[in-house]
Amino acid sequence: MSRKVALTGVAAGIGAATAELLRARGDEVIGVDIKDADVVADLATREGRQAAIDGVLDRCGGELDALLTVAGVSQAGPPQVSVNYFGSVELVQGLRPALAAARGKVGLVGSISGTQPVDDAIVAACLALDEPAALRAAAAVERPNVIYPSTKSALAQWLRSVAPTADYAGAGIPINAIAPGVILTGMSAHLFENPEWKKIMDEAVPMPLNGYAEPEVIGHSLLWLISPENTHMTGQVIYVDGGAEATNRSASHF
Repeated sequence: MSRKVALTGVAAGIGAATAELLRARGDEVIGVDIKDADVVADLATREGRQAAIDGVLDRCGGELDALLTVAGVSQAGPPQVSVNYFGSVELVQGLRPALAAARGKVGLVGSISGTQPVDDAIVAACLALDEPAALRAAAAVERPNVIYPSTKSALAQWLRSVAPTADYAGAGIPINAIAPGVILTGMSAHLFENPEWKKIMDEAVPMPLNGYAEPEVIGHSLLWLISPENTHMTGQVIYVDGGAEATNRSASHF
């Protein structure tokens, strides 16, 4: 049976690979991106996020079988707050009634970086759903590279807080995330081009199982999260990272 799946970040990388997998199995993909998509919208702005919600609702007819939020910004800076965190959270919230109508499922894209040091002010503002404060905190950090992990850590904490609630679990909506390690996409290409950055990346994200991953690897994992077989998993962050999280985690944290 064909299912209606909304997918952000559809134009490239993990989003494009996931869309191809979905279509290959007969699902209807409602792609959202800043260009080359069914719904063209800028998730960096509140108006753009509302346009994305409205566009998806128009195409799904008020019933949505799944939502995958893949869109993200890798360049360090405050826009990471708006796209990586609010671009996921606000779409989940805005499309929740359509997901509830179909007992739909939600898959978010987190990151292994969410386990790394964060800026507490950014995380707190994100969790308070205060985008202006989060943007101010991001603009004030001394090391902009801390913004990305802060957004991914906040996203993981948000999904765990809402997953068991009446609005989600009570409505039959599981919400989980895949946290990739290093993925071979245009988003990470600059890291491989610079030997110094590649060394830093390999030390921060060691991947002993099969090394770097192709975007289809994450696509297959997301497809399982939104599959009919997933009846009881919710509130989970699944690390698809070649063993990076297990390698880095202290034994005291098990």
